[in-house]
Amino acid sequence: MTDYYKTKFEQGLEYQDFVCDQLRIREGWFVGCYSSRKYQQEKGESVCGLEIKYDMRLSETGNVYIEVAEKSRPELPEYTASGVFRKDNTWLYLIGDYHQAFVFGKTLMRNLYLNKDQKKAWGCVDRQTPTSKGFTIPIKSAIRGLALKHFIFDKEET
Repeated sequence: MTDYYKTKFEQGLEYQDFVCDQLRIREGWFVGCYSSRKYQQEKGESVCGLEIKYDMRLSETGNVYIEVAEKSRPELPEYTASGVFRKDNTWLYLIGDYHQAFVFGKTLMRNLYLNKDQKKAWGCVDRQTPTSKGFTIPIKSAIRGLALKHFIFDKEET
């Protein structure tokens, strides 16, 4: 794993910890994230079925990125199912940054990805990078009705 990916991975874990604290303090939610590879593969991301993702470009782009497939290195030929298409106990998908986060239903995000007309109606756009496939949702569409919950954070609160 290169330093770039280690740094990204660590940033994701730090964001996950931040969100877990915020949800516990503000909402009384106990997420209980699994950290070992074994538990994540066998059970999922957390005890309660919530996956937490850090979108470090959320404020910059004005869009929420929903991942559907990934690969660990660009040179690998195939993507594997991930994010909302990963088969685990996850039924809620939280994605955001240190300012705001959105909670989406995993089934709704799968269905939205597969329905071109619905994606277009909500202003969503398919995206692909050398290591990730997914789609973006404009923040205004997430707020207007796609998200089950919208959190505004103040990073200084913790």
